[in-house]
Amino acid sequence: MFKKPVNKTSGSSSVRIVPLGGLDEIGKNITAIEYNNEIVVIDCGIAFPDDSMLGVDVVIPDFTYLKKNKNKIKGVVITHGHEDHIGGLPYLLKEINVPIYGSKLAIGLVENKLREHKIINTVKRNSVKPGSIIKLGGMKVEFIRTTHSIADAFAIAIHTPEGVVLHSGDFKVDYTPIHGDMIDLHRFAELGKKGVLAFLCESTNVERAGYTKSESTIGPTFEDIFIKSRDSRIMIATFASNIDRVQQVITQAHKNNRKVAVVGRSMVNVVKIASELGYLNVPKGIMVEISEVQKMKPEEVVVIMTGSQGEPMAALSRMANGSHRQLEVIPGDTIVLSSTPIPGNESSVNTVINELIRRGADVVLEDTHVSGHACREEIKLLHSLVKPKYFVPVHGEFRHLKAHAELAQELGMNRKNIFVSTIGDVIEVSKDKARKAKSVEAGRVLVDGLGVGDVGNVVLRDRKHLSEDGLIVAVVTVDSKNNKIVGKPELVSRGFVYVKESEELLREAKDVVNKAIEGLDKNRIKEWSYVKNEVKDKLSDYLWRKTKRSPMILPIIVEV
Repeated sequence: MFKKPVNKTSGSSSVRIVPLGGLDEIGKNITAIEYNNEIVVIDCGIAFPDDSMLGVDVVIPDFTYLKKNKNKIKGVVITHGHEDHIGGLPYLLKEINVPIYGSKLAIGLVENKLREHKIINTVKRNSVKPGSIIKLGGMKVEFIRTTHSIADAFAIAIHTPEGVVLHSGDFKVDYTPIHGDMIDLHRFAELGKKGVLAFLCESTNVERAGYTKSESTIGPTFEDIFIKSRDSRIMIATFASNIDRVQQVITQAHKNNRKVAVVGRSMVNVVKIASELGYLNVPKGIMVEISEVQKMKPEEVVVIMTGSQGEPMAALSRMANGSHRQLEVIPGDTIVLSSTPIPGNESSVNTVINELIRRGADVVLEDTHVSGHACREEIKLLHSLVKPKYFVPVHGEFRHLKAHAELAQELGMNRKNIFVSTIGDVIEVSKDKARKAKSVEAGRVLVDGLGVGDVGNVVLRDRKHLSEDGLIVAVVTVDSKNNKIVGKPELVSRGFVYVKESEELLREAKDVVNKAIEGLDKNRIKEWSYVKNEVKDKLSDYLWRKTKRSPMILPIIVEV
């Protein structure tokens, strides 16, 4: 039995639900559940940069709230091994060293990241099985088996003295999964019968009617592709984390006496880890190195690769533009894009498809992908089983959250008990009441190379400016002893105009700068900011009048 202590953080015995990512956005899922000055963190993912984030590698959550409360955190529990749920863990664990709990596969994938970040020896990892219950401080955490597009996905039930907070994780109701057992609907029903205080349920496909197809329905499609392309080399691009999809390709390759090569760093890593942990059944001798593929007959090999989203540096994109060092598309190749474009990636995917077709490949798009997320009827099923007192839609953009809230109302839930929130909003729930409390700091942190958080809005604005209008560097030499300008200014253009065709424009621009510095107050020449601003203003005005462009102007003062 739980003793019911007072939650010192909120001044009451309520449970605080603190979403720090994954609401009103796609990706970087992370939620803190807080009770009695203790915190359990669910997931810690990344998001991928949009078109405005030039040069940014990944986006991680803002950990400010967790860092301020690091002594309260008892552990991080993982729903499944997708990047938008585990990709941010190394960045969090560098700041806050707490134990992590997840399936054998999820922990294996996380360990690979911890190794890359050189913190593998400092983080305590714990593998759990479906049905496991662990104690983290005064809360008990239960891992409930679900089905998704990666094996060993969990829903998380956090048992507190106030009641159960249930997080669905990413799920669909797949009665014939490729790996493992079907979703544990019985346990959801048991929790619903006992009473669920708050339900956090994913909203990705809430706008789609009906049911999501089983992953196993893809098998016959692959079988048909292998038969139709019996004389061709087959290449299949999919998400590296979709291990069940990879398994189906390997199964068909073995059945058709083909060898399998894996291309793409993330794909190689995931296949290696999944094979070692027993999540992939790989027949002995079927795998070959990518370097051997060009030497083999087309009908002898199938290649599994990354790049189904048109990512510029992924294997498929490099093959499409002819820059891949080890693989070249040849006429007659059958290339299967076993995914659907994530919103925002459509243009990149279409570009890759066009280039592949231009090189003579047959590109297959139809019936080679099913979603890993529940559609409307499956979501209704879970709601009907759980019967929560309070509901928080999660994992989706605002329109998804709003549609999910409306679905809950259709099922008879009181509108006052539904909380459509955004990251940073704190929801306090107890047996007697629920309310939105004061928000906490939350947002996004941009990762560029080894820099974490050093790229902000100002840097992005400058990068956008450079990408659109280019750069003009104006070099002015100053004799600081005699307070005078030495010689004539020099201009360097990058990304603004083609110099050989714009000699007159640049010559006139030099004259503008020269006149600007001739008109300077001689007593202020030592004030570099004054000199720079005068040069920048005059040159900017001239270039706009002549070209209707506004390049970034960078005045440089050389002191002699």
